[in-house]
Amino acid sequence: MSARYRRILRWLTLLAAVFAFGLVMFGAFVRLSNAGLSCPDWPTCYGQVTWPQHAQAVAHADATFPDRPYEAHKAWREQVHRFLAGTLGVLVLALALLASARRRGATLAVITGAIFAAIGVGLYIHGEREWSSLLAAFAIGLPLVVAITLKRPAACKISVLALAVIIFQAMLGMWTVTLLLKPVVVMGHLLGGIATFALLAYAALRFAGVGATDDRMADLRKFVAFGIVLLICQIALGGWTSSNYAALACGYGPGSFPQCLGQWTPPTDFHEGFVLWRGIGVNYEGGVLDMAARSAIQIAHRLGALVVFCYLGWLSHKMAKRSLRRYGIAIGIVLVCQVLLGVSNVYFGLPLPVATAHNGVAALLLFTLLATLARAQPHDAWISSRTERL
Repeated sequence: MSARYRRILRWLTLLAAVFAFGLVMFGAFVRLSNAGLSCPDWPTCYGQVTWPQHAQAVAHADATFPDRPYEAHKAWREQVHRFLAGTLGVLVLALALLASARRRGATLAVITGAIFAAIGVGLYIHGEREWSSLLAAFAIGLPLVVAITLKRPAACKISVLALAVIIFQAMLGMWTVTLLLKPVVVMGHLLGGIATFALLAYAALRFAGVGATDDRMADLRKFVAFGIVLLICQIALGGWTSSNYAALACGYGPGSFPQCLGQWTPPTDFHEGFVLWRGIGVNYEGGVLDMAARSAIQIAHRLGALVVFCYLGWLSHKMAKRSLRRYGIAIGIVLVCQVLLGVSNVYFGLPLPVATAHNGVAALLLFTLLATLARAQPHDAWISSRTERL
């Protein structure tokens, strides 16, 4: 790979990863400020490209959607989030095209997938939902096939895979609105955003040349990979807690932590709390579960946090004793910050800045693990060589 080509890929993936992290933070801000249904249609907002701003447009919006009165302070958040997501999509498309450059079949498949995605959005706006879903499936499948079959290093494959993920993420965003904040969809949307950031961040690390000169740290990779799996499960639990409005199910202030509602064993209903799929047409805004089910979700999230804290704390110590001392220290610092933010959420009643930061630091914790994994991997010889020119 030529130095110029590698430099472009490195900076573009870095830009996309930073943008994705910002989008994860802003998406958390939108969700936690209860603005997820502030635009009742998709991808427009009350039928407009931006959002209603003049009195006549607001009156028309209220008349068209009588069940969802227009709230200006929320609508702009949701629509700006969509604009930012679209911008990230363009960045990832450019990255996928660069990663598959000089592979005509691969480049054509990436372009075709992007065209199918754009046409699918247009069909959805005009009510052709079946055709829109079919084109979306092709739009996801084409870059996915390219990512699997592309004969290039993992960083290039991951760059193309990110395009498939972000197209599916757009569909999850659509379903979040059309299925009225169904918890499993909202949780999936959060995981999709985290996955997009993780893929781009890992690709940026590999394009930047992060890696080992040999395979002496192979034994550490399995421990780091397991830590990543544990953390993703915990992030999913956090998304389930948030989407079911269970963050304060144990109350707040004294008696809310480490106890729940001032008790060590409060009434819980784990079966009801973890029913993933419920009926279509239910509006889940504000939550539909009783307190016992929500308490079960909150307690499960706390137990998961304890498991992750113990394992990543041990992993941090293990890394610090090896040649990955800086990585181990970084994992430990971010881990402690994340736990403190989680406790602060409960104790202070879920303040919006703290709750938003809790989402962002979860992504940063995942990044520290990905950076450690990348450092423990051998360098990609193809990336470091100069045999292929763009």
